Amino acid sequence: MTACCQDQPQKMWTKKLRILTSFPVALLRREVTTFSVSPSQLDFPVSSSISPQVDQFPQRYFVRNNLDFSGRFHFCSEAAQKLTCWNCNAVSSTTTPFLVCNACGSVQPVDQSVDYFHIFGLEKKYGIEGENLERKYKDWQRKLHPDLVHTKSEKEREYAAAQSARVIDAYRTLTDPLSRAIYILKLEGVHVDEEERIDDLELLAEIMELRETVEEAANTQALKQIQGEIQGKFEQSSISFANALQKRKYEEAVAATQRMTYYKRANEEIVKKL
Repeated sequence: MTACCQDQPQKMWTKKLRILTSFPVALLRREVTTFSVSPSQLDFPVSSSISPQVDQFPQRYFVRNNLDFSGRFHFCSEAAQKLTCWNCNAVSSTTTPFLVCNACGSVQPVDQSVDYFHIFGLEKKYGIEGENLERKYKDWQRKLHPDLVHTKSEKEREYAAAQSARVIDAYRTLTDPLSRAIYILKLEGVHVDEEERIDDLELLAEIMELRETVEEAANTQALKQIQGEIQGKFEQSSISFANALQKRKYEEAVAATQRMTYYKRANEEIVKKL
């Protein structure tokens, strides 16, 4: 074998290492120093199939009509216990989130035992209906709007500000599939470290190839085609998460969220170039 042929694998590895270190994701940067493998171990084939052009996906992912992500899986968090209104002493209902007293209309202090699903009256599952969530979000914001509480006491205005901020955070969490997945695991007592080192060498190789493809994309159409492929991979990871969650295979569920994180960040890089 000639010296040129002998050097070729090393050159390929050097090129992949350069791509890896340039990828703007903290997770990928750390991989350069936290694992040691031969170049051949990273030479995984990457599918050349490209999905049709699709819309940007980070804020539009809910559940496709032909997918059942819920599986009637019930989580361990419980609804809030009965509470008493600080203003009129009315007792709350166990089925209604106690953000505003139904008796006197006073805004209540934040109750951390009311989870994000309960705020919107949703079943605790991965698959949700986006339209209903948005409608309920707007209903809550109307009740907590500063214009409606500006004549109230300072204490109630503070309660309203805190409740409004929590409703906003709940809405943003549940409308984003990755954030929703991580939050569901949190309700199950499973911690997800989004900056944890990834040991999936095949995934790392795929991301490196993807980064190289994005850099070499000739035009906007090519970038949108790549974006469509990423969307498909993201959705497959979402399905994997839902299946693992239904079977209570939490390790697999966490791995699925890690893949979703990579694909989401890769998509964000494409969006910057479009």
